[in-house]
Amino acid sequence: MAMTPVPTALLQGASNFRDVGGYRNAAGRCVRRGQVFRSDHLAGLTPEDLVRLASLGIGHSLDFRGAAESTATPYAIPGVQRLALTIEPTVIARMQALVAQGIVPTTEETVALMEETYRDFVNHNAITFGRFLKHLLEQPTPQVFHCTAGKDRTGFAAALLLSALGVDRATIEHDYLLTNQLYKRDNRLEGSGHPHVMKVLWQVQPEFLHAAFEAVDQQHGGIQAYLNGAIGLSPQELAELQQMLLED
Repeated sequence: MAMTPVPTALLQGASNFRDVGGYRNAAGRCVRRGQVFRSDHLAGLTPEDLVRLASLGIGHSLDFRGAAESTATPYAIPGVQRLALTIEPTVIARMQALVAQGIVPTTEETVALMEETYRDFVNHNAITFGRFLKHLLEQPTPQVFHCTAGKDRTGFAAALLLSALGVDRATIEHDYLLTNQLYKRDNRLEGSGHPHVMKVLWQVQPEFLHAAFEAVDQQHGGIQAYLNGAIGLSPQELAELQQMLLED
């Protein structure tokens, strides 16, 4: 199992930006570098960052943020076409509903809420994640996908993509957990809340991703069946995606 090293910061104004490539799959083939990037939101990029993005040849940004998030921190990048793949941050809404009732969830309850969010990704947002994979397939130019922190919606999207490319789950979890080293928390975006709750919400834990994979395995018959079924990627499209993004 080959891991890639922790990436150096490529951008000044995006803290969780990195290349998804460099990992080897179970067959020993390598995910191409320079094709697909993941990030936190792109609303704080510096002029130098814009030059850097242009040098990477990125032509599309795939934005998983909800409507209010996109409105609060809009962005326009010259030469980059933004596609909204809206997934509303339901865990925040659930948390606000509890607080409105005077209930402060424990750390364990907050973790359980996050696990439920990841199961929702699998069961209720499959069509949107399917559009994500199909867009990668349809556009040969490099692309970047992101949400607000680049950790949950983006983290699951990255896990789904790497799964489709045959990368093993231990390696996928390694990539997923890099967020805890790379994401710089922003109080302006996070809002206020009890510290123990916010700590759970703005980091990633293996249990979150495990909840998603358990839903894939137990409710959808495994990753292959999930990709061909709920995600809507035909076997031919999956093969084409692998051909495009894998090298020997």
